Formats: sequence, C-alpha cells, structure tokens
Amino acid sequence: MAEIVAVTALSHAPGLTGWLDRADPAEARRLLDGFAEVGRKVRSARPDVIVGIANDHLLNFPLSNVPDFCVGTAERWRGPADWFRDWLNVEPYEVPGHPDLARALVREGARLGVNFAFSDELQFDDNWSVPLKFLTPDHDVPLVPIHMNCIVPPLPAPERCLEVGRIIARIVRERAPAGLRIAIMATGGLSHDPGGPKYFDVDEAFDRWFLDLIATAPPERAAREATIERMVAAGDGGTTELLSWLVALGAAEGRRCRTACYEPSRALR
Repeated sequence: MAEIVAVTALSHAPGLTGWLDRADPAEARRLLDGFAEVGRKVRSARPDVIVGIANDHLLNFPLSNVPDFCVGTAERWRGPADWFRDWLNVEPYEVPGHPDLARALVREGARLGVNFAFSDELQFDDNWSVPLKFLTPDHDVPLVPIHMNCIVPPLPAPERCLEVGRIIARIVRERAPAGLRIAIMATGGLSHDPGGPKYFDVDEAFDRWFLDLIATAPPERAAREATIERMVAAGDGGTTELLSWLVALGAAEGRRCRTACYEPSRALR
C-alpha cells in the first residue's frame, strides 16, 4: 500500500523563469517566496515520486488526436524541449521516471473506468520545466507525468477531472508499489489568454473566486461551479488548464487547501 503525502497545484507560467526580472521587484519577491514555501513543503513530505498532471500545449499530440490523459511510462525524462530552452531560461535537465507506478496507473485505470493513453517519448515544455525548477531543483525526485487535454474541444468535464483524481488516489492506495510516498502536482493556470484579446491581462476577480472556491467549497461544488464556460470567459485557451487542478482536488480526498501566493501580474503598457 502506497500513500499520498502531498498535493499541490501551481502555475507553470514561463515568465516565472524566463523574464521574472522584468516584473515589479516586490511582486517577484512575493512569488519567489511563495514558490519556495511550496517547494519546502513538498520536499519535507519526502516523496519517493511525483505524479504530475499538466496541459500538453500541443507539443506531443496533433490537434486531430489529443488524448484526455496520457501517462508517461519512461525510465528517464529530459527537458526542456529544444524550442523552449532559451525562452524558458531553464538549463537542460534530466529527471528519473517511475515505470512501475506509471504502468499501475494505466493498468488499474482501465479497470476503474479511465482509459489512460501512455507513452515513453513525451517532450517537456513549461508544463514541467518551470514547476520542477522550484519544487525539486535538483531533479532528484522521480516524476510520472500525466499530459492532459485542457485546450482542444471536447475537453474532459470538470466533474470527470475530479473523478479521475479520485481514481488516481484509489490506485495509489490499493495498487501502487507498496511503501511508496507519492506527491500529486497539478500545473497550469490561472486566468490567461495566450494569443487572444486578453493576452496581456488577467481576470483577478475570477482567479480569487476560484482560489476561494477550492479552499472552502466541497469538491463536488467546486467542480459544478468551475465550469469550462466560466474558465473560457476568464481567458480562452489558457484558463482551462485549471482542469488539472480539479484532478489534484479529487486526489486530495477532502484535505483542506490554502493559497501560498497569488500575484495578478500584468504587462506594463
């Protein structure tokens, strides 16, 4: 029997590593302090492996064939993908995988009603490169990445994302390799609109509403109220990455959550 020892959800915004020096110094310091706190808490839980859930950004799958969830099964991962290296300002890194846990998720997921795709050839962009730099900067904690579809319709419904998180937690408890300490890490969001009319803005009211919702409401209510339509209205093409947070919320199985940091940073005009 394995156990979930930590659950976290955080942004993977490329500006956090690529151009944070252009932000207001006070904003940058609060963000760095907040991410450092999350990193300390995750590392202090002493996870043997991280199961991550993040948007794929169309790096690995064509528009015509994007699986809802794809589990990475490789022995070792490398990142960032070549195109992202200069942009992210993240040095090339390697992080071990955990094929035994990954295969358990795929095998047992099918038994419990989740047909996970799987691959040992996934490329990484900001989805993993940014959060790993803050949470496990030595890249010494194995990662099982789950690339999910957050932007290509039809998207998995919020209620389905919550259910998938609960199934992941059940597999960890009942079928994962015995004794494993597992952290769940969702990345993406909050409100943003890459390439759209809100490209250089954020919807602070939505962001604060969502953070309060997942902290105070029962998970079923959070999934019911945080609709895809409401996410799209806050920023099309990016805000629906919060579907990964609902997977993590399901895996948390009722644990209370709190916000370590939030900065509604906007581009200078």
